[in-house]
Amino acid sequence: MAHAGAIRLCAAATALLFSTQAAATEFVIVGPRAMGMGGAGVAVTTDALATYWNPAGLAMTQTVDIRIQAGGQGIDRMGIGDAIRDLESFNVNDTSAGNLSNAQNIASRINQPGANVSMNGSAGLYIKGHFGEHAFGINVSDVATGGSFVSTPVQATQPGGPGTPIGLAGQMALRGLEARQIALSYAYAFADKTFAIGMTGKIIQGAAYNGTTTLTGGTDVSLRDNFGKPTLSTALSLDLGAIYRPSSWLRFGVVAKDITQPTFDSPVGELKLGPQVRGGMAVNPYSTLTLSADVDILSNNTLVPGVKSQLLSLGAEQTILNEFLSLRVGAFKNMQDAGIPFTPTAGLGLRMYAFRLDLGGGYDFREKGALASGSLSLTF
Repeated sequence: MAHAGAIRLCAAATALLFSTQAAATEFVIVGPRAMGMGGAGVAVTTDALATYWNPAGLAMTQTVDIRIQAGGQGIDRMGIGDAIRDLESFNVNDTSAGNLSNAQNIASRINQPGANVSMNGSAGLYIKGHFGEHAFGINVSDVATGGSFVSTPVQATQPGGPGTPIGLAGQMALRGLEARQIALSYAYAFADKTFAIGMTGKIIQGAAYNGTTTLTGGTDVSLRDNFGKPTLSTALSLDLGAIYRPSSWLRFGVVAKDITQPTFDSPVGELKLGPQVRGGMAVNPYSTLTLSADVDILSNNTLVPGVKSQLLSLGAEQTILNEFLSLRVGAFKNMQDAGIPFTPTAGLGLRMYAFRLDLGGGYDFREKGALASGSLSLTF
């Protein structure tokens, strides 16, 4: 009876999510283990980071876990970063026709459709504990997303005619949202951990940013310092998660984040976060090898107009010498952007008694995007 009631609850919540339309930010990859495994964490995360990934995972192991982690990701689309660096080094004192042509080329590269920058990051303290089959967790963390895009196209001009100074100028808009949160999680496992459900309640202080930066030839461009003063507001939110383990070597997980659609004030009006729904699967061909896959069931908007995120994540982890060393590889792809290939990732973990050090990262060789994360933890 408990199984049936829990399944009906999850089904009803999922139906509600699919009937709702709202603007969500992208699903941020939090923690070096998931990052090293291509961003797959819904079905495999059972430590304190399950307070973010899937609260049901807290009940799948009876451990006490305390960890701190930080990480971030940046994506440079269509080579806009190289184009901006060329703008910064542009020689404004060269008034030749060749330099005018160079200015026009720089402007064309910055203005091309799809040229923008996306970024996200996270940091926090995460704690997990248990009482029998009951598990609980807390995190105090910050999950940030943002982006930059051309708002006023760059123009290359020589208003005074040949032999006069060349102008190269435009503007970029900067958008950002920090979700500064205190999250409390509870999870319970049924039938010898065949099935687990969990929930996370969050108090979120949203810090919304809306700024601009001027692009001028021969002048350094600063993105970080021009986001402006944040607009602060507070909202409550709720995440729900479930894990089903039909056998010792197979697990399925699903999580629905921000199902209450928290709304925050921003300099340009209200910013509503819609539900993020992600499913995952984990397979253990043998005890020291884990294969995992996650997929965003819903596509998510981002703070960059026209850019959507719907990640497919694949990963593997091989542990050695009773988890003294963990080696991880993976890859992820934004299925909403068919032109971008999989981004490879890798990571490792070192364990000495209760202490763990984990590192993870990846690099997009085409778009020159990078991501990295690290954590320190004590697990008992």
